[in-house]
Amino acid sequence: MEVYATTHRGLEKITAEEIQELGGKLKKYSNGRVYFKCDEKLIDKLNYHARTCERIILLLKSTKVTGLEDIYNEIKDIDFSFIRPSESFAVRSKRVGVHNFNSMDIARVAGDAIIKSYQSSAEKRLKVNLDSPDNIIRVELIHDLLLVGVDTTGDKGLHRRGYRVYQHPAPLNPTIAAALLKISKWKPENILVDPMCGSGTILVEAALMGSNIPPGHLRECEKLQFDHKLKIMGIEKFRKHVKGCQETLSRLGIDFIKIKQGDAEHLEKYVQEADNIVTNPPYGIRVGRKSKIKKLYHNFLKTAKNILTENGSITLLTPQEKILKNTATKLDYEWTETPIIYGNLPVKIFKLTI
Repeated sequence: MEVYATTHRGLEKITAEEIQELGGKLKKYSNGRVYFKCDEKLIDKLNYHARTCERIILLLKSTKVTGLEDIYNEIKDIDFSFIRPSESFAVRSKRVGVHNFNSMDIARVAGDAIIKSYQSSAEKRLKVNLDSPDNIIRVELIHDLLLVGVDTTGDKGLHRRGYRVYQHPAPLNPTIAAALLKISKWKPENILVDPMCGSGTILVEAALMGSNIPPGHLRECEKLQFDHKLKIMGIEKFRKHVKGCQETLSRLGIDFIKIKQGDAEHLEKYVQEADNIVTNPPYGIRVGRKSKIKKLYHNFLKTAKNILTENGSITLLTPQEKILKNTATKLDYEWTETPIIYGNLPVKIFKLTI
């Protein structure tokens, strides 16, 4: 089967490596999509085990189109006989690029084409159910590339882990948290610190990864067997976030991660040493916040040097590229960077070493 996984643009290489590790035969990747070949068993495995994928889609067609008429004709030409006459379907559409129509137009045209195709082959009209369909057909137009496939993940993407109790005002997407950990090269035997842990997404993803617990296990099992030898710590400035993070950890049965209320600008007060610092600091996008972000980044990176072990590293996500680079240069850090798109915001993942 030819399949593609969706991920955040810029994380394709990380996701491709994960898919290969799980058994997929990689073809290519671009525009937030990783194309590969696999069997049906591996599709189920990916939906259960993958940490950086958003969706796993069985590809029915990939072709270039110029407009809605082309989209209709290409989809009408697909054999949808795998859908049983008693089952319903819905189209979920997405459009990237400049076109003289919107994603709703694509969904309408695609739906008509699927119904027409099925009537031609099965002599029966398929039922449409937009709320809880038996089959979800993904129709994506990426500039002039039309992708049509069966969404094997469902309406709830794989980033919906379901473990959050406390709703932080700016929660980190778990798939990005997992990618940060993978980029950091953190190993379960290493000391991991998130000094701006918010609601604890990075901490939970590390606990899952370090305990070899697949994300899919969260959706079907109330009791999880974590590795209590993991050395993971969180620090958070605001009491309400500390409390919220502790509630999430407690719900999952994670009692070995310690959360301290403290300031990332004075890390040495709370942590003696760290092999990996992985964090998602404030972005400071609002007007008037730049000076505070400069101060935070400078003091954080300065104090972090005092606790990092010899081969230690800092991995973080930020849109403040200029501030981060200027600060890192002044403090004699070296770094690598990975540009990604988070929502519609261009950001970069930096990995800094001394």
